[in-house]
Amino acid sequence: MIRFENVGLRYGMGPEVLRDLTFSIEPQSFQFLTGPSGAGKTSLLRLLFLSMRPTRGLISVFGKDTTKLAKAELPSMRRRIGVVFQDFRLLDHLTTYENVALPHRVAGKSESEYRPDVIDLLKWVGLGDRMHVLPPVLSGGEKQRAAIARALITRPEVLLADEPTGNVDPPLARRLLRLFIELNRLGTSVVIATHDFHLLEQIEARHLILNDGRLAVHV
Repeated sequence: MIRFENVGLRYGMGPEVLRDLTFSIEPQSFQFLTGPSGAGKTSLLRLLFLSMRPTRGLISVFGKDTTKLAKAELPSMRRRIGVVFQDFRLLDHLTTYENVALPHRVAGKSESEYRPDVIDLLKWVGLGDRMHVLPPVLSGGEKQRAAIARALITRPEVLLADEPTGNVDPPLARRLLRLFIELNRLGTSVVIATHDFHLLEQIEARHLILNDGRLAVHV
């Protein structure tokens, strides 16, 4: 589904922040991305989401060489990838419900098609009573859950999550992990970047370990 071959990334004229990355994300796989702060996890997620191009090497996504993709092709590719950013990226003028429903609205679906799914998912992540609240009123943990729901609502082929349990308590973190596991069972490949060692112990999964820009894979 996603393949990296000898990928390197640098910002401007600085040193490489990622180097010689060779690995693959298989269909219906589940993996944690770990490593110390500054190791390059967020940069790697950006490459996976196609929001950046590598300085060198090959990245293939859904069978296509991303270095040869035209800019016009990127949006349709990204729609197959769900992503949860650390800064949430919720739109403050839209309610929680509207933020989560936004991917369906952008895709041109009618509200009657997606409304039941949006409501059910918001209830599942504990935001059933916060559907009509604007993001500035939400707590950090509530914003985190809304961002997760928005990423999951379209049942993406790949889900990328950057510290998705960083602002929630342990019981909710376990509940969200169960949601990721269920999504994986339905066919979505999941990549979770996390520092939460308790989360890592909850499921047997492959570990992609970044350290000083290099990657080790532990199964």
